[in-house]
Amino acid sequence: MIGFFSEIIFRAAYPILALLHKRGGYSDEAFRRKCGDFETPDFEDKQVIMFHGVSVGEINAIEKLIKTTRGQFPDSKIVVTTGTNTGQEIALKKLSDTADLITYFPFDTPTCVKRFLDKVRPSAVLMAETEIWPNFLDGCVKSGTKIFIINGRISDRTFNSYKKLKFFFKPLLRKYTGIFTQSTEDLNKFLELGANPETTKRMNNLKFDITAPAVDIELKKEGRVFLAASTHSGEDKIALDAFKRLKEKHPDLKFIIAPRHLTRLDEVKSVVKDYVLRSEGGDLVHNDIMILDTMGELGKVFAFADVAFIGGSFNKTGGHNPLEAIIFGKPVISGPSIHNFKDIYSIIQNAHAGFVVKTPDELFDVADKLFSDTEFYQNTAKAGEEVFKEQQGALDFVIKILQTLI
Repeated sequence: MIGFFSEIIFRAAYPILALLHKRGGYSDEAFRRKCGDFETPDFEDKQVIMFHGVSVGEINAIEKLIKTTRGQFPDSKIVVTTGTNTGQEIALKKLSDTADLITYFPFDTPTCVKRFLDKVRPSAVLMAETEIWPNFLDGCVKSGTKIFIINGRISDRTFNSYKKLKFFFKPLLRKYTGIFTQSTEDLNKFLELGANPETTKRMNNLKFDITAPAVDIELKKEGRVFLAASTHSGEDKIALDAFKRLKEKHPDLKFIIAPRHLTRLDEVKSVVKDYVLRSEGGDLVHNDIMILDTMGELGKVFAFADVAFIGGSFNKTGGHNPLEAIIFGKPVISGPSIHNFKDIYSIIQNAHAGFVVKTPDELFDVADKLFSDTEFYQNTAKAGEEVFKEQQGALDFVIKILQTLI
């Protein structure tokens, strides 16, 4: 019944849908691909493992899993799908050398889904976080394809909406071969919505399955360091003002600012004014402020910091990954715009391993407490270490599941 009505609605709305996609920045080819109209490479009857991440955050979360799968199952073919243009761009950028096919997830109608599945013929489908598409589910069940939700999560708002429609979602959730969640809280939400208790398990969060990069650089410094990482326009002044206020209370303090995009370097220089450049061999022994203007070093420079402000969070960017600092045991502070990493911030806030502030004044207050209160600082750093221990293991969990199938 769902399939019948979705097909009728799709056909009737096809011209409008095509126009809306075009206005939304999708190419004609992208729209055709969503309709299941695309060429596939010759998979030579190999088993196909398909990963779906709707957008940037989901693709980033499963990137390492996909690359690990490539190494663990070299004879299988890997297909990656996304639902958005930005997701497609990041998948092509990060996974072109890993995946055999990167394309768009089909519109959820019986015709589009059938075209897609007939071409891709996946043995297993792994859907990141929470992707529930009734017709795609039916198509997988009919074709004998194993389908899983991995890194599963449900926000409180979504959960409250789904609860009102439990009669609709319960039979859908029961069609999944397995549902594997980020947390016990998410597990209980899926179970309350009607998921099968025997096949719904906690796997932890894939985003925590990272390792600290080797610190093969030298950075000469004295005193403690406040690092403003991945700043965007407007945030340079916020971080600099916080540093100046902190410096008055903590004379030993040094400051590193790392703009997210080096194309903004002149803008950052005009704001900071009194600085040395990392690229010119600047140090934090004879200087108080360094601009990190080198490519690929930020992930290692976290090791030299004491407290890190994570940029992209005092504008509409949505924040950047705080785990790059926390993996070195460094407390992190972010502004209020964190929607790109909302799940991670929820975990680290609950663990008291990081902080989300609403205003520049709050940024100063939290940083000041971290630099002033040794016990508070140590407890925050230790909480970061503990949250990593608790959350890791998700990648191995999924690989073991695949080993039973492939």
